[in-house]
Amino acid sequence: MDTGTDFVKQRAPTLYGIIVFKLVKGTLFAGLALMLFCLSDNNLPQEWSDFLGQHWVRHTLNLLRVHPANKFFTHVAEYIAQLTEANLLVAAAGTLFYSLFSLVEGTGLMFRVPWAGWMAIGESGFFIPIEVYELTRPGKASWFLFAVLVTNIVIVWYLVQNRHRLFRHHFHHHAAEPVEKPAS
Repeated sequence: MDTGTDFVKQRAPTLYGIIVFKLVKGTLFAGLALMLFCLSDNNLPQEWSDFLGQHWVRHTLNLLRVHPANKFFTHVAEYIAQLTEANLLVAAAGTLFYSLFSLVEGTGLMFRVPWAGWMAIGESGFFIPIEVYELTRPGKASWFLFAVLVTNIVIVWYLVQNRHRLFRHHFHHHAAEPVEKPAS
């Protein structure tokens, strides 16, 4: 007998894809945060120079017909020279916070809790105007950024359209049953 209170989770392959995307993104950003933390006290300009000086890197760049002193590598070296330990630690902390946000979203979506759906909608929706702005700036458009924009639009659209089907509140209100009043 179905009382209407049992919630059977329906199959949702798109939701599973979103969950995997959020968990992978969170894991990658957590790894990046750990890497930034570990590199924070290193001599990064020297390490960059040593990296470019390795035989296999020189050989690979030669095969690709890329000179290590071209504008890109010079720009990277200038940027690395400006990094400080404090900057890297702040970047590591911010990256770790963002990774935890994605991991919490993915875990919440896995258990189909409603707040996680709204959290994923809010986070993905937050970045859409920023991505549109970046795509409209001269010289900033890229296929990668366009793919990120499309991914965020699909996530927001899917979760908004299917939120009632995918997420149920844990506490359902039952039809009011008559309650006997105690005798006075």
